[in-house]
Amino acid sequence: MNAQENEIAQKIVRELNRGTRSISDNTVAQLLIAREQALTHYQQTPALRMAGAGQLVMQMIERPAAGARYALSLAVLILGLAGIVYWQSSNGAGGEMADLDARLLTDDLPIDAYLDKGFDSWLKRQPR
Repeated sequence: MNAQENEIAQKIVRELNRGTRSISDNTVAQLLIAREQALTHYQQTPALRMAGAGQLVMQMIERPAAGARYALSLAVLILGLAGIVYWQSSNGAGGEMADLDARLLTDDLPIDAYLDKGFDSWLKRQPR
């Protein structure tokens, strides 16, 4: 923190401390009870951790059967995605559009031909 941020933080702390002096003893007791209940509830619920990947690795090391199950699931997912990509590329999906775009870009047609409503049907009738 720089000096200005530190000064602002100190002012905030002073104001909070001054405000807590005016709280009644009954309110302080109620706040303590609520705090204890919140802490008890917090300790009972599992905390969400960003180290989920680390836990997964540890689980795979400690229980090899579970690790193999995760590894097999991941392998099936990767192979499935690779198969879909291969099938799409070999099936020619998108190839017709690329061919049509290339033909349109290399032709010397006037712009009015592209705006004509029958132009699509004319393109479909043209031999390759």
